[in-house]
Amino acid sequence: MSTATATPVGTWNIDPSHSNVTFQVKHLGIATVRGHFSEFEGTLELGEDRASSKAYGTVKTASVDTGEAGRDDHLRSPDFFHAEEHPELKFESTEIKSVGDDELEITGDLTIHGVTKPVTFKAELTGTETDPWGNERVGLEVTGKLDRSDYGMTFN
Repeated sequence: MSTATATPVGTWNIDPSHSNVTFQVKHLGIATVRGHFSEFEGTLELGEDRASSKAYGTVKTASVDTGEAGRDDHLRSPDFFHAEEHPELKFESTEIKSVGDDELEITGDLTIHGVTKPVTFKAELTGTETDPWGNERVGLEVTGKLDRSDYGMTFN
């Protein structure tokens, strides 16, 4: 059983077998399309003082999956991610602030489709646990909202 406590100091790498990168988008203003990326990696380095903390990661754009092959091919095209020319989404933090015992505000530069913009994500500590092999695990749920047109994806 996990318990929520103040986010522990240390270096935490995303465990892809127990993590996901998901999104949802309004389609034609009437339906919500959900999808995920199956290839990603990232690291959160938390220091005693949040000024020395960092978060960074990448997502492989070709790994987009909405459950509809034709739509996924279109998302990989130059109209959206242009996966051939821009194979990765990249994030690198510029500031991490504690906004409560179990919450962080992570601000940084997000690059999508070759365009870099500042963005702020909210991170909530969902628990800590020691696995059967003695490794400390930390659960975080990170959320944010983006406008795809800010990144040059203006199809429709």
